Amino acid sequence: MVTLVSLRAYRRFPLVLYRFLPLIVAYARDRNRFLLFGSSRQVSSEERVHRAEVLLDTLLTLGPTFIKLGQILSTRPDVMPPEYIDVLSSLQDDVPPAPWPESKEVLEAELGPVSEAFDAFDTDPISGASLGQVYVAEYEGRDVAVKVRRPGIEELVNADLRIIKWSMPLISRFVGQGQAFSLDNLTEEFDRTINQEMDYGREREMLERIRANFADNSEVVIPEPVDERSTRRVLTMEYVPGTKISDTDALDRMGVDRTALATTLQEVYLQMIIDDGVFHADPHPGNLSVTEEGRIIFYDFGMSGYVDSFVQEKIVDFYVAIANQDIDGILDALVEMGTLSPDADRAVMADVMELAIADVRGEDVDQYRVQQVIEQVESTIYDFPLRLPQNMALVLRVATVVEGVCVTLDSDFDFIDVATDYLEDEGYLEETAERLIRQAGRQVQDATRALATVPPKLDSVLDDVQREALTVNVNIEDDENVIDRLARRLSYSILTAVGLLSASVIYSFRTQGFDVYIAVGIVVLTLPMAFFLYRSFRTRDRGLQARPQFTRQSMRERERRQGRESPGVVDTGPAAPDEPAGGSAREAAVDRVETGADRPPSDADDGRR
Repeated sequence: MVTLVSLRAYRRFPLVLYRFLPLIVAYARDRNRFLLFGSSRQVSSEERVHRAEVLLDTLLTLGPTFIKLGQILSTRPDVMPPEYIDVLSSLQDDVPPAPWPESKEVLEAELGPVSEAFDAFDTDPISGASLGQVYVAEYEGRDVAVKVRRPGIEELVNADLRIIKWSMPLISRFVGQGQAFSLDNLTEEFDRTINQEMDYGREREMLERIRANFADNSEVVIPEPVDERSTRRVLTMEYVPGTKISDTDALDRMGVDRTALATTLQEVYLQMIIDDGVFHADPHPGNLSVTEEGRIIFYDFGMSGYVDSFVQEKIVDFYVAIANQDIDGILDALVEMGTLSPDADRAVMADVMELAIADVRGEDVDQYRVQQVIEQVESTIYDFPLRLPQNMALVLRVATVVEGVCVTLDSDFDFIDVATDYLEDEGYLEETAERLIRQAGRQVQDATRALATVPPKLDSVLDDVQREALTVNVNIEDDENVIDRLARRLSYSILTAVGLLSASVIYSFRTQGFDVYIAVGIVVLTLPMAFFLYRSFRTRDRGLQARPQFTRQSMRERERRQGRESPGVVDTGPAAPDEPAGGSAREAAVDRVETGADRPPSDADDGRR
């Protein structure tokens, strides 16, 4: 099987490369306008949207594996720019169904003859997805839904996974170190996720766990799996028909209270994430329906995830901080969850978060959307070279998609109000207060201990200073090889100067005719050094630092560039020398939010930053 997968990967690789070649060439030209040399190219936000649409079409053309890859990429703002996230978020896992004879072969290989395994079987699928399709059948006198893995999908997925892994070194050349690390992590995550989704045995276990967690909830319907008719490639479960949750006209005709429905949906996901630690991770309207009694039906548990207790606690802190408009609390929670770099300029980030909350308040200060706060954070996340944890990416995505469904049901739906009520009913607000009191107590103890230990240490340091015996060790981090480039510039300068000086001396004091040719030869040999010297000064240096940071200085530079250029296009040339700031950091943040300048300046610069 390994040999067959390898052969299939070798045969498919040229097709994949051909499909992605236009984007690869475009990104290469962004870095060097004429591919091998020249300055970088300016790329507008509109051009990024166009490229994202080309990428979307390419993923759809290449089939199931790449469709799933696009869905994963749409949840990774640390890997993709905001324009790509917006376009890929529309990617639907909906493809034409496989012919019945092929599905029948898979079904009978797992359960035996269809006529013996089921009392009746409708061969027309009711839905088709990239990895499997669903049929309706009858088993022991009741209707069941039978989910069958697509024939040959495992071999295709494994071949495509090899191609993706082979392509990573090439793709990594067009991005920065932070995004390259995230891409490597994304490849491992995608391999694990798509294999889990193809394993219907795992999906059945997740279905049973979540169903058990809501066994006492009369407002939720989760289908019951049929174990004796389920395997790793076939999943049989109770068939529960309903009305699509986004069909508001039909819900109104049924007399369903849409506000209560939205509240129930939000509380269900809060329970999954905060209380249970296991959640349904694909809540788009196609996977949510409503019974005639107004109960919510959940379908398709292939994409699901876990949340550990530490992350659950930080999510509670995040919700509580938003409810209390505690900016420092929001930033602390994001840093501790790993979704925000600890090296970020907290003052600037505080301004961004304040603006985000103020922007969504409107006239009523109590009405604001956590989705817009998260979108601001996601836009900022891409500016940092950080790794977004897998399940946190799913949690962030679930939060935005669920709120979108809730707003569709009720345009005045207030997520914060519902979340606050839920946290209060479950006692989380009291627990948070108690935890803060304990933390304050520990800080008082630490401060008291420091009063006794710091003065002797400080006295010792002052004695060393007085004796001129104080030694300070400084370690310079040069991840960008700045010192090496400076050394090369110095070498090129010396060689160029020596060559030109030698040629000038020989030409000026020539005694024989061939001395002219010697001088010309020296000049010719010196020209490459002069070219390398010129090019080294055309390359932008990022300074001695471990990794780029989102700082006030970078905001001022972006603000100055924005003032010099037309909207939507950001200069990729060398940064101007530092100048006195024209306003406060808050004013800079306001300008960036209002003009839309808080975006990666170009696809090429995305990589360098």
